[in-house]
Amino acid sequence: MTEAAAEPGHAHQVRRRLRYRGLERERDQEPDRGGVRWTRAAGRPTTYADPVSARAARPVAAAGRRGSRLPPVVGDALLPALLLANVLTTRAPHELPVAVALTAALALPLLWRRRAPLAVFGAVAAAAFVQWLMDVQLPADVALLVALYTAAANSDRRGTLLAGAVVEAGVLLACLRWATEGAFLTPFVAVTAMVVAAAVLGENARTTRAYLAALEERAARLEREHEQQARLAVAEERTRITREMHDIVTHNLSVMVALTDAAVYAQHRSPDKTTAAMLQVSETGRQALTDMRRALGVLRTDEPDAERHPLPGIAQLEALADQMCAAGLPTRLEVHGGHAHVPATAQLTVYRLVQEALTNALKHTPPGTRAKVRVRCSTTAVTVDVTDSGARPPRPAATPSGHGIPGMRERSAAYGGTLHAGPLPGGGWGVRTRLLLDGAGAESA
Repeated sequence: MTEAAAEPGHAHQVRRRLRYRGLERERDQEPDRGGVRWTRAAGRPTTYADPVSARAARPVAAAGRRGSRLPPVVGDALLPALLLANVLTTRAPHELPVAVALTAALALPLLWRRRAPLAVFGAVAAAAFVQWLMDVQLPADVALLVALYTAAANSDRRGTLLAGAVVEAGVLLACLRWATEGAFLTPFVAVTAMVVAAAVLGENARTTRAYLAALEERAARLEREHEQQARLAVAEERTRITREMHDIVTHNLSVMVALTDAAVYAQHRSPDKTTAAMLQVSETGRQALTDMRRALGVLRTDEPDAERHPLPGIAQLEALADQMCAAGLPTRLEVHGGHAHVPATAQLTVYRLVQEALTNALKHTPPGTRAKVRVRCSTTAVTVDVTDSGARPPRPAATPSGHGIPGMRERSAAYGGTLHAGPLPGGGWGVRTRLLLDGAGAESA
């Protein structure tokens, strides 16, 4: 499908008309050069013999453009008017009443052929039968071919065959009555060819219209699908940014609160520890600002901070463990296997999972709790296991669970993993997941 066909039908037509009108205005304002004049229909230059011919063709082109904007009823009224004028100028005075009446009965229904094609065909066929009964020959019989074309263009194949059979029966009766003696076959074949041509043209117009309608419907459906995909992409990006901001803000604020409490507690007993804690608070705040700029850097083209600071990964887990230890949660880190082959997005997922699990342990466990982080890297997967030794108080039923664990589940599901979070049999809490590094996991991420 071409790009033009992929657009909705009405929108594409409007854009095409605007383009054509803009080109016409530009070309009308430019002088003709070398007798060359652009035509709207062909889309390529038409060469005239001289500039005089080019200037003479301007009124014709302008008339053609104005004629294309006329309502359809004007064109439909042209044939009845010509047929009535022909009867008025060629018939004898004593034949005029009957000829005019039959011509009007044959031609005037064509004015409504677009609104009621089958009814108009029936009226024209009935008028033609009355004409045959009255033994009057008229040029207005061509209206029967126009009505047949309209009926074929607006009905199914069965209706076209039925209308064609009716007209063909009329052709047979007309040739039997009005054909000269010994010359029946020639007019019968000629008129039959015109009947077949009218029916075929009408059928072709109907098929073309149905094809264009199918293209417009398909284009509209594609546009709806594209809009839906765009909305899904926006919602997914919004969810991703929300998840990142939640992890960054929750973790760093939890660490800063813990460090501030420790500094307040030790300000009189150990000033050195208070100073170290406050410096750690300052460093944590700067890290939080850097992470926020990095997470939101995709929304701004002039934000260089994301390029200066790479995304956190498995290599930064050691610094994260030291930060948690300074905040009051002793954390031991074990990384098994090399992680150089792990994609950056997967390493970021591992970092955020460990960060959220340790933040939850810091927030919801009593003092003295210890945490352990174990990361196993292989060529096809990364296993993350975070446990702590602290007992967590039961939550009331009305207290919401927050976005921590659901966010971890979403991150894990992006790599084909299933997150398991809950109390351990021997006490404490554990979070475990396995991220797949194959093609399916990377594609879903």
